[in-house]
This record gives sequence, structure tokens and C-alpha cells, in this order.
Amino acid sequence: MNTKFLFLKMILAVNLLSGLAVSSHAKLNVVATTPDFGAIAREIGGDDLVQVNVLAKPTEDPHFVDPKPSYIVKLSKADILIEGGAELEMGWMPPLIDGARNSKIALGKPGRVLCAEGLALLEVPAILDRSMGDIHALGNPHFMTDPMNARQTAKRICDTFSALDQEHSAAYRQRLEDFNKRLNEKMQTWKKQMEPFKGKSLVAYHNSWPYFAKCFGVKIELFLEPKPGIPPTPAHLVEVISTMKQENIGIIIVEPYQNRKTAETVAEKTNATIVEFSQYPGGVKGTEVGYIELIDYLVNTLVTALSKERLAEEHKP
Repeated sequence: MNTKFLFLKMILAVNLLSGLAVSSHAKLNVVATTPDFGAIAREIGGDDLVQVNVLAKPTEDPHFVDPKPSYIVKLSKADILIEGGAELEMGWMPPLIDGARNSKIALGKPGRVLCAEGLALLEVPAILDRSMGDIHALGNPHFMTDPMNARQTAKRICDTFSALDQEHSAAYRQRLEDFNKRLNEKMQTWKKQMEPFKGKSLVAYHNSWPYFAKCFGVKIELFLEPKPGIPPTPAHLVEVISTMKQENIGIIIVEPYQNRKTAETVAEKTNATIVEFSQYPGGVKGTEVGYIELIDYLVNTLVTALSKERLAEEHKP
């Protein structure tokens, strides 16, 4: 009887030790507000070390995400929350965080990652005036369309993972190095591809692309929206069409959640080409894999459209 009792105790001890081993190697539970942050978190963490949940869909307007109750559950279980931190999620995140009541992801805690911190944001308003549309006090929040900002975001995420999971710090650092190496190699290719089109003007639906424009040397200063977040009006579209004709602008950038019919109307009157863009991996077909693949798609798609436009101009009678 004593032997059987000792045997049972040994089994119990082994099970307890196994449970401790599993818990000590449990994956970091990460919540990202948008798919770009989620994609980089997966790059740095890998499937073996982190579990990543993304709140906003890649085809959803990041300004107006529907705050579902299931998001509160995800946030309540999170070890880390990755967000922009430049007011992009201001309209929908605060009540979710309040509802989650998770001290790990409170402001100032190690589990709260504000990716905009330390970046030189563009278009910081001198005066906050809501008559100017949906402007942000800290600057334009669409900073991830510049790969160099994504590089800094990746480092911030890596630092957070390493601090909260020191046992696997070396793995996170190696994955960051691999990500940066691939990104730097691609940047050289992207810059060469875009070089012939430096200074070229494009039209966008919403002012989502100043960082992309600055990085790759194009101009995106004319928008289908009269002001950020304000729906296009007939009078404004007449002005846009006139400017496009005067300045010979033949490309209109449209994102998945924007009104394509409006863009088609303008394109028909200006003989312009609509180019499908997305800020987020998975927003357009062929970009599901990750962040680098997204930028690769954007550059290649834009270069193809600009090349066709240039060829058409050269063959005009």
C-alpha cells in the first residue's frame, strides 16, 4: 500500500512539474489594434513564442472600427497591447480598454506599446480646429506606410517581448535582425523602382499616404475628400477633376473601405487609372503574408500603373 501511495505521489509531482514547465514557456498573449502591427509582432515573436490577435480587419476603416464585446475579452487576457498611439484608434479603443480592466496593458505599463513614440510624425497641426476635418493633435497617424517607421516599430515590439520574456530574448533579437535585413534589401529595390517617377503627382481618397509619398518621392496632395474624414461632395469633385486635367494626374489611390464608385466617376472624367492600395496586410489580394509583402505589392502595383501612364503619354498624337 505504501509503495502504491509513493508511486501516486511521484506521478502527481511529475504532473505538477510538467505544468510548471508549460506555464513558464507559455506564449505571450499579444493584441494588436491593426493588422500592420500584428504582422510585425508575428515576425518578431514567431508562432512558437507569441499568440497574436488583431482587432481591426484589414479591409476596415481604422478610424471607425466596430468595438465588439469579444474585443474586451481578448484585451482582458492580453500580456501586451500594441497600438499606434497617435490617436488613430481614439474613437473606439478607450471603452474597450476600460472594459477589459487589465492592469498589464494600462498606460505606462511594460505591456502597453505605443508605436508612434519616438517617431517624427508629419502634419502636426499648429492649431486644433475641427472645421478642418478629422485631424489629429499628434500628427498624421498613418506612419506605418513608411518602411523606416516600421523598422522602429519592430524594434519597439522586440524590446517589449524581450523584457517580458527574457528567456527568449535572443530569439526575438535574431528575428528582428532577420526582419531588418530583408527590409533593407527590399528598400534598395523599391527605391530603384520608384526613382523614374520621382515628383509624380497622384490622387488619394483620404490623406493616408504622406509617409509613403515622402519615402518614395511622389506627391499625394489632392484628395477626393474635401477634408479628412468628410465625404466627397459634388462641388469638391468638380474641383478635383479640373485640377487633375490641368496637372495631368492619372492615378487615383483607393483603399478597400472607401467608396469605389466615387473614384470611378472621377476616373471616367479624367481618363485616370484606379490603383487598389491598402495600409494593411491582407487588405488587398496578395498581401496576406506580412508587412514587407504589403509594401512590395504597393510599390510594384504603383510602378506598373505609372509605367503604363507614361507609355500612354509618350504615344499621344
